[in-house]
Order: sequence, then C-alpha cells, then structure tokens
Amino acid sequence: MTDTTALVARLSDACPTCSAKIAKTRLAELVEAARADAATAPLVPHLESGPLRNLVGLIFEHSPFLTRLASRPERLARLALASPEESHARIVAEQRGRFRAVAAGEARREDVAKALRRARAEHALLVALADIGGVWDVDRVVAALSDFADASVAGAADTLLVEAAAAGKLTLPEPDDPGRGTGAVILALGKHGGGELNYSSDIDLVVFFDPACPAMKDPMEAPPFYARFAQNLAKMLQERTGEGYVHRVDYRLRPDPGSTPVAVALPSAYSYYESVGQNWERAALIKARPVAGDVALGARFLEELSPFIWRKYFDFAAIADVHAMKRQIHAVRGHAEIAVAGHDIKLGRGGIREIEFFVQTQQLVFGGRRPSLRGRRTLEMLAELEAEGWITPQARDELAAAYRFLRGIEHRLQMVADEQTQRLPADDATLKGFARFCGYKSAKAFGTALTDVARTVQKHYALLFEEGPELASEAGSLVFTGAEVDPETLGTLRKMGFRDPEKAAETVRGWHFGRRAAITSARAREVLTELTPALLAALGGTADPDGALERLDAVFGRMKAAVELMTILLNHDRLLTLFADLLGTAPRLADTVARSPHVLDAIIDPAFGDPIVDEGEMLVQMRDALGRPASYEDFLDRTRDVTRQATFVTGARMLSGVFAPERAGQAYAAIAQAVVQTSYEAVEREFVADYGRVPGGRIAILGLGRLGTREMTATSDLDLVVLYDYDHENRESDGRKAVDATVYYTRLTQRLVSALTAPTRRGALYEVDLRLRPSGRSGPVATQFRGFLAYQRQDAELWEHMALTRARVVAGDGGLAADATRAIAEVVGLPRDPASVAREVLAMRRLIAREKGEGDAWDMKLAAGGLTDLDFLAQAFVLAHAHERPGLVGLSPGLALADAGEAGFLTGDEADVLVAAQALLTRVFHWQRLTVEGRFDPKSAPPAILRRLAAEAGVPDPARLSAELGETRKRVRAIFERTLERMAG
Repeated sequence: MTDTTALVARLSDACPTCSAKIAKTRLAELVEAARADAATAPLVPHLESGPLRNLVGLIFEHSPFLTRLASRPERLARLALASPEESHARIVAEQRGRFRAVAAGEARREDVAKALRRARAEHALLVALADIGGVWDVDRVVAALSDFADASVAGAADTLLVEAAAAGKLTLPEPDDPGRGTGAVILALGKHGGGELNYSSDIDLVVFFDPACPAMKDPMEAPPFYARFAQNLAKMLQERTGEGYVHRVDYRLRPDPGSTPVAVALPSAYSYYESVGQNWERAALIKARPVAGDVALGARFLEELSPFIWRKYFDFAAIADVHAMKRQIHAVRGHAEIAVAGHDIKLGRGGIREIEFFVQTQQLVFGGRRPSLRGRRTLEMLAELEAEGWITPQARDELAAAYRFLRGIEHRLQMVADEQTQRLPADDATLKGFARFCGYKSAKAFGTALTDVARTVQKHYALLFEEGPELASEAGSLVFTGAEVDPETLGTLRKMGFRDPEKAAETVRGWHFGRRAAITSARAREVLTELTPALLAALGGTADPDGALERLDAVFGRMKAAVELMTILLNHDRLLTLFADLLGTAPRLADTVARSPHVLDAIIDPAFGDPIVDEGEMLVQMRDALGRPASYEDFLDRTRDVTRQATFVTGARMLSGVFAPERAGQAYAAIAQAVVQTSYEAVEREFVADYGRVPGGRIAILGLGRLGTREMTATSDLDLVVLYDYDHENRESDGRKAVDATVYYTRLTQRLVSALTAPTRRGALYEVDLRLRPSGRSGPVATQFRGFLAYQRQDAELWEHMALTRARVVAGDGGLAADATRAIAEVVGLPRDPASVAREVLAMRRLIAREKGEGDAWDMKLAAGGLTDLDFLAQAFVLAHAHERPGLVGLSPGLALADAGEAGFLTGDEADVLVAAQALLTRVFHWQRLTVEGRFDPKSAPPAILRRLAAEAGVPDPARLSAELGETRKRVRAIFERTLERMAG
C-alpha cells in the first residue's frame, strides 16, 4: 500500500544544520519567495526550522545542481507537501503518456521534449530529497530512477511512433499503446535494464526491429526508418537545451557497434549472437529488459536468445574470460592501497564494479543450470547465490551492505553537479565538504567507513574462482619444451611421487608436441601449459601417479578434443583433485568424464553433499533435468545425458565418501526407476498418437533383481517384467491404427525396451533383460495380468518365484500398480513345503555352478560362498516362511537373513556371519563395478584400486584382502549347504 504521508513529515532528523553563510542566505531568500505566494506559504514553517530546513540547507551548501532545482518554491512545495510515492507515480505516469497530446494534435515533438526535461528536473529533486532526507533507502531510490527512465524512453518513443503514423510511415495496431505490434523494441541494458539505475547515469539502450513486421507500409523502408527513429530518440532524450536534458543515451552495447546502424534487424542480431557473440555480451544481456516499443517482441527475442546467454552446462570456458577481465580491471587502475581522496568507488579497489562482477560472472557460469540465478538485480542475485549454496550467508550480507553503501555514496557524488562521476574529491577541503554531505562529521570518519567497506568487497572478490594458476609448481621446475628433457623437471617429478619421471616427462612432452590429436589446437595447448603444474601435482597426490598419468594419456588418445575438459579442470581445484583420483582408482568414471566432461558440473554443485535417494524426489529431479525436449529423439538424447551425469555423480559420491556402497545402490536404483518411468511416459505419448488407447487399459512395469531390491551397481542391467490389463469386452485400441490389446501392449513394450537400450549419438542407456517374464524367452514380451496370476499360481517353477521375491513395481500408469504389488505378495506368500524349497534351491545353485563356474575368487557374485549363495539362501527362507511371516515380502537379502536369525531358521551366530558377509561382499562388488570394466583381474587392476578394496574390507593390504574374502566365502558356503541340507531333510 502506498504511503500517503507527506515527505516533509517523514524526513530524518539526522541532517546537520547548514554552516555556510551562502546557504543561510539562500534559505532566507527561499523563505521570502515562498511566503509571497499563497500556494507555497504552507512551506514556510518547515523552511524556518526543522528537518526540511536542514535538508535544503545541506543541499544549498554542497550541491549547485540541486540548489538550482530546490530554489523554485512552487516545485519544492509540490514535492515536500505530498507523499513522495504519489509524486513519483504522478511524474512517471505523465512522462509515459506524453504521446497523447501529440496524438490529439495538441502538441508537437518539441513540446514533448520540453515537458520530458521539466519532469526530469522535478523527479531529480524528488529523489534527492527522499534519499538525503532518509525517506527512501538505496533500493527504493534505484527503483524510482529506473522507473522514471523507463517512462522517459517509452514516452519519447511513443511520441516518435505517433508522429510517424500521422505521416503515413507505419500503422499503429493499437493507438493507445503505440509501441505494441510495431515490430520495434527498445531494450535497456546495464543498470537501467537491471532496475538499478544511478542518479546521473547514461542509459544503455539497443533498438531492434523486425523487418517483416506488417506495421511498416513499405518493408524496404524499415532499416532507414528505424535508424532515424533511434537517432531521434537519442536526440529527444539527451540533447541539452535551456531546460536541461533527460538522459544521456549510449547505443554501444548493440551487436558490433563499429559496423552496424544504430537500429539492428532481429535476424542480423540472432545471427551475430549465435555465431560470434562473446562472453562480455552474454554478461550484458543478463540485465536486458524491454522497456519501450513492442515489449512483447522484446520478451520473445530474449527468450529465444536464452540458449546464448545461459549455457546448458556450468560454463567453465567463460572463467578464462573472467580471469582476463579481472586482470584488465587490475591493470587499468592498479592495485595499490586505497587512498580515499580521489578514489573511484566504482572502478577502484573494493568498488561497485567488483561486487557486480562477483555476482554477474557467477550468474554467467552457473545460470544455465540454475534458473533462479537469471535475475537482473545485483542484490536479489546475491540472495539467490546464497540460497543455492554458491556463497556463504556472510558473503551475501557483507556484499549487500557494501553495495548499498557504495551506491549511496555514488548518488551523493552525482547529486553535486549532475555529473556521471564515481570519483571522490581529490583535495582535502572538498573531500571534507563531501563527507559532510554524506552525513559524516569528518573526512576521517568517512574515510574509515569507506576503507572498511572496500576491504570487505576486496576480500570476497579475490576469491572469485580464485586467481589463474601459476605456470610453475611449488615443487620446482616443470619444463617440457626443448630438444632434451630438463634435468630439474625430472627431479620435480620425482619429488611429486612419480616412480618413472623420465617416462612421465616424455608423456607430457608428447602432449605439447601434438602427439595427441585432442591437444593440437592453439587454445588446447595454451590451456595445457597453464594446467600442467596443477595437473601433475594432483596426479602425484594419488596412490599411483604413474598409472594415473598413463591412463590420462590414454583418455586424451580417445578424445577428439580435450580443451573443454582441461578448461574445467584448470578452473576448479576440487574437480582436478577428483579427476586425478578417478584416473588412479576409478578409470571407468574417468572414461565417462572423457566422453562427457560436463558430468563434472554436479561435483561443485552444493547439492553434491546432500544427495537424493528417495525415488519420488529422484523422479522430480529427473523430470526437471530433462526439461521439455523438442522431439522424441531429443528426449532419448537428453535421457542419456541426464542418466550419465546422475550415475557418474553417484559413483563420485561413493568415491568421495558421501555415499556408502549400500546407499549408492539405492541411488542407482532410484535413477533407473526414474528413467524407466519417464521413458515409459515419453514412449506412451508417441505411441498413443498412432494407436490411441485400449479401453480400460492399465500397465505396471516390475523391476526385479538388483533393481527390485535397490542394490544396483554402476553397471547393473535392468530386469523388467511388463504387465497389462484392459476391458475384456472391448479389446481394440481407439487410435487411427486400431489394434488388438495383445498387439498393442506387445508393441508398446518393444518400444519401451528400445527407448531404454537403443544407442543414440549420446551413447547407450541400459541393457534390459525380459527373461524373467512368464515362459521366459518363449513367452510374449508383455504379460496380461490375469495370465500372469494364473501362471504364477499354477505353472511357475520355484526359480521364477525366487525371482519374484525381488520384484516390485517401478513404473507404469499407476492404475495396475497396487494390484500387481498385492499379486506379488500373494504369490511369494503361498504355502510351500520347506524341504522341497531347499532341494530345488540347492539343485539350482549347483546347476549355475556347472554352467557358469564358481572358481573365480574375485567374482563376488558367482564364486562359491559369494553373493549368489547369500541371495539364494535368503530367497529360500522367504519362500518357505512368507506365508506365516508376511513381513518378509520385499526385504533385501541382508534384512531377510537377519530376520532368519530372529525366526530361528538360522542360529544367531550364523545370521551374524551371513549379514556381515553380505555387507562385505556387496561393498567389494560395488567398488569393482564402479572402478573397472568387465571381469576383475587383480593382476591387471591398478594397485590403488586393490588398496581401496582392502580399505573397504577393513584390512591393511590387498594380500590380506584376498585372504579375508576367501575366509568369508568359506564360512558362507558352509552355512549355505548345512542350512539347506538340514531344511531338505
């Protein structure tokens, strides 16, 4: 609600009384002038004593510009005796509506130009009174200045459009809103676009037009017409007359300003930004906002330009430009100690530019993945950066306070003479007076406050992506050029931990000499030169530096281009350390990074340490990440990108200790479940477009195996069974390609499997196994629900019920899920003869041993006493006892074995041994799958991986690990056979 209290009643008492004789004289003259007119007489008591007298006296003492504005009693009375919010609203409305007098034939362009200038004088005084008088804070001041600039640009532009329409140059689709539909838009950039305009600032404008817009009667005239329009607009706003000026206009932020006209055609703009647009232009467009003309067209333009401004991935390539811009700022103004006299509070050390740079560069880098960081206002984005976890609450609060302080000082500087300056007075006397104008008792007090703020800003700014790396290592010399290997470099490599420094040096020299195609571009070699010291230091910190370097060389050999990966590593120490660790202990993950460097993005996301394993939350996250694909093929590509990143992050969390292997298994399963559900939804949308729907049709997709028990590893495939149901009285689908229900669900399932398995240009997704469906390979790929129930009750073999102990609904349309869940529980809980169960489980385990072998001691799954023994024993217990212990249905093997001990099926000691064994073997199995592709061979596995496995088992070295695993499996096998043989009688 607008405050209707008069400005004079809201003034702060903090303004000091004026001391200068000339200010007192002018006050006396103003009092007499006000007393002489009945309209201004109410102002007199306030000018004779009180806050208004002090405020006006301060203005008369320190600001020649405001003195001229405040010396007219009728203007001062109009503002002081009214609510400042109401005065602002009145001035802005009048400014925006100037075109109406021209449209009515009551005024000409020259008349509007005069009125715009008079309004600017009144508004400038209003803002100064509210600011200096403590009525408005800095946030309200910059908003009011920006509102007025919007209204001025719109009022002038609409006047020119009305004139052009009257001259027959174009048609106005909506005369009451002249800009709408005219095909031309004026964008405000910089502080104006951000709604943060300063007191006496240029306004950065860009004029774009649509040459095909039907509003132009002759489309060929559009380019020259809008060029003249832009020139006339600038003249209306910035030409200095006896009435002053409105705003200085700067068109230099348009595309290629040195060679383009002042109004740019939209097709040319799109082409420019998409082909040669630079990072500084992306930064400028962050604050772009349509303020006049065809505002809707401007909004569409910015929306279409969004992929240029906001990159899909965290934009680490832009950080190189960030470092370059920081170096340019430092070079221009030096980095000496802050001297208050003559200090530039915008460009100087610890100034406004550093705060804006701090915010805007992080928006540029991270905004593509974080829409909340795409705002225009500095203070709002500081808050969002903190809310997203990129900066601390302390940084947010200190920088926000500093920004408000510095902007307030900036406004005072510009109020003195209506000049766009940010430089403090250089001489002591003037500085002392300015300090008083700012409310300080002395220049020393002002200087202390300013210095404290600047140092706070500087502290945070210095941490912005840190500084660019040095080209030397702390460990010593690293030189890889020249004809011979540098002896000092070999010594440095040896100190870093490389056992074979000659080979390491030759490997790196090979990169510099172009032996890897991925590092042959000029930019790649430049980044490599900067990265090499830190990269070698990171590799030297791994358990196997030589092996990690060798694997990195292999990674470069498989990549087409490495500049993107190297740029990411160059600009984030944490990612470099992690990548080195991956090369040493998890080459599988390192290969993933090599294929898709931007999977590293999520490692620096604050959410990395707060992972999601809840299936509902994972589904929401998956949908958000997939966004709105442009086509089905785009969906398939996006799914593979998103899944690759999600699974990589899960592995990285496990590697970093955020996840225990058991939690990683839950996360992998939640990712897979979300992928199956979103893929089903996408497939169904496409399918329904052709085939329609089956009346009463319902579908449920069961996950079995490790997906079903939420124990997936990094390489698990998906065991699925698809169930469906429908109205048996009406079997045919209702689409343009009507088919029988059986055909319908068969084809739908085939398409779903294809969506999950088909390799696209973005790679593969999952392997899918449907062999656990009724009748296996010989049965239909989708099973009618009634048939599934009948088969499971009457025809299924025990091994199929064993598989069903690990089944749960993971996707579908929801309608059949509850029925399927009850059916699984019913089948698993059927009464069975425990002896028969035990005999069949034993026979099946022996069959698997004959067909697949069980002699590989490092096969955690199939080795005698391995995870298969544990799984089979748990399933035997569930199938034999679930009818009397229904809580067994759906338990993981570890929980089922623990329950078996409580039920007396196992002794307490046996249950403890099996539960511990299940946990140990699962952890080792997870790490094997995470780190190495294919069969695990301890002879070829990197030593670092063996040491990692030993640490997971709680033993000191790989030799003890082998013995520990062997003893564990021996105990498991003994309990497995003893228990089942006893149970079999």
